[in-house]
Amino acid sequence: MTTASRGTGATSPGHGGGGPTPGRAAIAARTLRTDRWWLQPLLTVLALVAFVVYSSFRAFQNAYYFSEPYISPFYSPCLTTACEGDTFPKLFTGPDWISPAIYILVFPLGIRLTCYYYRKAYYRSFWLSPPACAVAEPHRRYTGETRFPLIGQNVHRYFLYAALVINAILFYDAVLAFRDETGEWGHMGLGTAILLVNAVLLFLYSLSCHSCRHIVGGRLNSFSRHPVRYRFWTVVSRLNARHMQYAWASLASVALADLYVFLLATGTISDLRFF
Repeated sequence: MTTASRGTGATSPGHGGGGPTPGRAAIAARTLRTDRWWLQPLLTVLALVAFVVYSSFRAFQNAYYFSEPYISPFYSPCLTTACEGDTFPKLFTGPDWISPAIYILVFPLGIRLTCYYYRKAYYRSFWLSPPACAVAEPHRRYTGETRFPLIGQNVHRYFLYAALVINAILFYDAVLAFRDETGEWGHMGLGTAILLVNAVLLFLYSLSCHSCRHIVGGRLNSFSRHPVRYRFWTVVSRLNARHMQYAWASLASVALADLYVFLLATGTISDLRFF
């Protein structure tokens, strides 16, 4: 047995000991996978495009977002004096031609656009980088998130802070939804349940965020010296394992909550009262 063929030091025929090894095997096919690997990226594209189209239409529509005592999460917190309803204090007078939703959606859009999970989802589905495991991507080089505009993904944690504030306001809206049209407490309808479930799912999505996990327990050399932070870290870590599920569930719930308020505001349906 020669030295070149022993153990991990083996080299291919034609190369001396310590010489360079040949390149990867040349495979002309884009992939050798025979399953429907393209289905998941395709479904991701369809789902995200559908949400973007719907949310953009509703944001620029600037109407049918309030039906006492419910307000669409797309328009909450409604900060301008042009807002319908009285679910949140109006803080400034905005131009009538600017939809109040424009001021708000930038923050939920920011956290989802920079979210670690959504990055993987739309990098693979829209940019095909890579489209799936064991499938070659069409790009010649990979620069990661080191250049503009992707270097802006580093602001993710700041969008998280803003999203947590909005999460608290959505819970405030859900509490107000226990009133009836006259302002009397003790009412509960299907809209109340929808707003409450939506607030919970959005809160779980925010808490399960990778940045939230790092904020709670990151940069600690010894968990035993920080038992409270360690407990929070373990809870957030459990939620983090289901971050993908919370991401899609909350995306669906926020669209459903807005659609329900829209249908009520247009008189298409009536709210189902429980008590």
